[in-house]
Amino acid sequence: MLDLTGRPGTDVRESAGEALAAVQEHLAGESDARLVVLTRDAVADPAQAAVWGLVRTAQNEHPDRVVLVDTDGSGTGLLPAALASGEPQLALAGGVIRVPRLVRAEAAEATGASPLDPDGTVLITGGTGTLGAVAARHVVTAHGVRRLLLLSRRGPDAPGAGDLTRELSELGAHVTVVAADAADRDQLAAALAAVDPEHPLTAVIHTAGALRDGVITAQSPDHLDAVFAPKTDAARHLHELTKDQDLAAFVLYSSAAGTLGNPGQANYAAANTSLEALARDFRAAGTPAVALAWGLWAEASGMTGALGATDLERGRRTGIAAMPTEQALALLDAGLRSSEAALVTARLDLAAVRRRAATADDVPVLLRALVRAPHKAARAAAAAEESLAERLAALSSAQRLGALVELVRTQAAAVLGHATGRAIGSDAAFKDAGFDSLASVELRNRLATATGVRLPATLIFDHPTPVELAGRLLEDLGLIGDPAGDAALTARLDSLEEALGALPGLADSVREGIGVRLLDLAARLGAVPLTTAAFDAGSGRSIDLDTATDDEIFQLMDGELGLS
Repeated sequence: MLDLTGRPGTDVRESAGEALAAVQEHLAGESDARLVVLTRDAVADPAQAAVWGLVRTAQNEHPDRVVLVDTDGSGTGLLPAALASGEPQLALAGGVIRVPRLVRAEAAEATGASPLDPDGTVLITGGTGTLGAVAARHVVTAHGVRRLLLLSRRGPDAPGAGDLTRELSELGAHVTVVAADAADRDQLAAALAAVDPEHPLTAVIHTAGALRDGVITAQSPDHLDAVFAPKTDAARHLHELTKDQDLAAFVLYSSAAGTLGNPGQANYAAANTSLEALARDFRAAGTPAVALAWGLWAEASGMTGALGATDLERGRRTGIAAMPTEQALALLDAGLRSSEAALVTARLDLAAVRRRAATADDVPVLLRALVRAPHKAARAAAAAEESLAERLAALSSAQRLGALVELVRTQAAAVLGHATGRAIGSDAAFKDAGFDSLASVELRNRLATATGVRLPATLIFDHPTPVELAGRLLEDLGLIGDPAGDAALTARLDSLEEALGALPGLADSVREGIGVRLLDLAARLGAVPLTTAAFDAGSGRSIDLDTATDDEIFQLMDGELGLS
């Protein structure tokens, strides 16, 4: 167990780093036990919340290996019952066991009046990036904002910054683009100090962020720092430097990666769940903060532009569909009017989740209130079906291998978004088919579910083609060999044993010769150490091959081969 309950208020990097190290050590071990990660007040504490985001990703990459339990400080007496529930994420609060689920938010009624002051200045971090530019256009065209302060690391030198400035100016806005890193408090303070007092700061939209993806077993503290700095460090600086101003809005762009635990993004998930806890802190302190945990935007940004077809298909299977810009902006407006401190603003493809649930029974934890898992009776019927190992046991060795090769090809094709396994060659390398580390993890998990066998994280690396991988699965299932051939051979050995027992008294030389040959066969099978003795049928005596002369060996060969 990793108990983090005694350290509320710890630095987010320290908590996330400790959790990362513990999870990595656990996953590297041979034990089948689950690691229990215990936190306290993870909804409100940014450091504890970061642990939840990180571990949610670990749970998706390595199912059934880690359990998250949050407490309210009232004790852990319910812990055994909570762990026995089989739920991967739980909270113990007020003597009750709770589980996290997403529910639909009630949209705030639109009054017609914009929450933003047209005469005030709106600060947008990441302002020259895709999401920042979209937000800038929207507050100008839909909310009548006339003063914009756009911050980005490269400022006016950022690609497209000049065109964006001209576009917004033509729409009637006064635009200032500043090169500043929001994670650097001094640079941020200098940028804010330059705001015209005639048009004071009235809103903040923090869109800045960065990615440094990788499977959890390959992440390091540097991965954490790369995403925490522009996300949570910048948010803290923004709040500290603007908390005394009369703000109408303080919007933090978070990500559903933290809510759902996106595979390959443990660090990013941690930063975003921490950001949502910060939003709750800021709102409790009087700032009108709201964290919007965005799903996937259809309009590619600097962070999502590199996503390939496999990544998009993986997102669809987990229920996240690409969201048109118009829909995203409507959700932004809903967030501006919401009384909630944190919202998931995403387009969910629940039909895709239902299809996945019907075949795999693995509805993402947070979506289980929106999509029902298969009925218990259906699960019981599926459990009663003949297992894969039982079906394979009735086949010949060649048929077993062929069936497992097809299983591997089918599952590999599903990971890459292909309709059938024909897209994956039996002897083709997975990497040549388009597999990266994340796809390899998903294939490993699918095969573990299909076979019921625990498989290592390096499975695809160690067995890089479907045929090689199928051979490994055959071995893990204990199905090496031909059942029909095995039975026939055993029957022949039984007959031989019976025949030897029925023979009349044998001469010692014959008996010894038979014994030596049987010992030789046993040695070939590895049942006994290989003997160096042989029997010379011509002389009727045993010969030690290690000490025999050349003449004795030639005489033995002549006798064995029937030569004279």
